Amino acid sequence: MPNSIFDAAPLNNEKAAYGYVEARVWPHGRVCPHCGVVDRSGALKGKSTRIGVYKCYACRKPFTVKVGTVFESSHVKLHVWLQAMHLLCSSKKGMSSNQLHRVLGVTLQTAWFLSHRIREAMIDLRFDDAGPLGGEGKFVEADETFIGGRARNRAYKAPAPKKAVVALVERKGRVRSHHVPEVTAANLRPILEAEIDKASHLRTDESGVYWKAGERFASHRTVNHAQEEYVRGDASTNAAENYFSVLKRGIYGIYQHVSEEHLHRYLAEFDFRYSNRVKLGINDVERTDRAIRGVVGKRLTYRTTHRQA
Repeated sequence: MPNSIFDAAPLNNEKAAYGYVEARVWPHGRVCPHCGVVDRSGALKGKSTRIGVYKCYACRKPFTVKVGTVFESSHVKLHVWLQAMHLLCSSKKGMSSNQLHRVLGVTLQTAWFLSHRIREAMIDLRFDDAGPLGGEGKFVEADETFIGGRARNRAYKAPAPKKAVVALVERKGRVRSHHVPEVTAANLRPILEAEIDKASHLRTDESGVYWKAGERFASHRTVNHAQEEYVRGDASTNAAENYFSVLKRGIYGIYQHVSEEHLHRYLAEFDFRYSNRVKLGINDVERTDRAIRGVVGKRLTYRTTHRQA
């Protein structure tokens, strides 16, 4: 298997890019996005020179693989989309809109919108493997952190409010993180109960917000960070801390600032890369392919980019 999507497909070729996306979005046959009929369509005949256009013989409507996906209505070439997806999927700490703007040769506004559409495609991919984290004999760590900081070097500006993030990390497995308004037992308990298999062993720090929820799992053990205790037997939150280190280095070092209204998409981006990392046998090409498969059913316009999660 190639290690780069640039080896897997000629991404300076628009026709090849359509074929590449079609093979991943329609693995079981061409699907009409208007009526849902499979394999009852053919290439549109006539004077049209548009690439990848088909006509459904059931509903008689034309369509391309872009309809009903984050690519729909975009004037950006599909091969440029694939380059952007590969760059965002293969960069461990992300890639800024400014960098995409320079590398792809598109405007800064276009690069910003492309990256948000790609993150939107990643959101549900955290849950595409079905079922909760953990399971019998498995360990899941839960921990929280805060994104934001002091108004250091920003004269006359009030400090930016910190944004709370809780992460559930399956040891040697996946991660799911959430932005919560406050770190309280009432906010965290529904998340833990919905996303962690009850047969799992829960590991947290000494925070009381986990005590009641911890009773629902096979076991719940803690480490006391206040006493500088970080490992005791199989109790630790080191995997969660490692995830937070990558998340914060990406947000502070690459993106520099993330607003609260977009935070859920950035968390989806980092969750997706962590849950599809090389240590789990997934290289850059397969990770990008998975992101391509996630574009279906997502529709994000410029105006709705600012909607809340």
